[in-house]
Amino acid sequence: MADEQPDTGSDNDAPDTGTPPATDSVDWKAEADKYRALHRKQEERAKANDAKVRELEPLAKRAKELEDAGKSDMERLTSELQGHTVRADKAEQELMRLRVAVRKGLTEVQARRLVGSSEEELEADAEDLMASFRPATPEPEPEPEPRSDNSRRRPQERLRPGAVPDADTEPEETDPRKLAAMVPRRFLS
Repeated sequence: MADEQPDTGSDNDAPDTGTPPATDSVDWKAEADKYRALHRKQEERAKANDAKVRELEPLAKRAKELEDAGKSDMERLTSELQGHTVRADKAEQELMRLRVAVRKGLTEVQARRLVGSSEEELEADAEDLMASFRPATPEPEPEPEPRSDNSRRRPQERLRPGAVPDADTEPEETDPRKLAAMVPRRFLS
């Protein structure tokens, strides 16, 4: 009994640093089993911690209620006033931002990117934003000079359907012997 020492959990709790054992032959299946067991332990601890947090949430609400009950009416009203003031300031900023965006013709997504504490700053930022989205105006291309010389014109395409033969596309010669005679022949020497 005196020989037994309490298990501190430090032997198997700390994951290996990734350095392989000194021997050349490693039992990878045993290593995998070891890490699976460590993973299961960590999952169990995480679930236990989540359960403890869920148990403590009602207690935290109750503590907040008791703290609020201990405050005087004036203190409670002052803290509520501060919360409402912060919300009102945020709403005014949003309203000002949207007002400027509507005047400048920005979308709602572009309006969220406006930065400034006054309407003048927001308008200047909106103008900068619009300038960054405006495409660069290219220099006008000079109009081509009219050509009077027909030899430099691009040739006109004469497209014909391949499925339907035209009357003017028939070959001049229809005799197969004459057509064969027209094909150039090469003699191998």
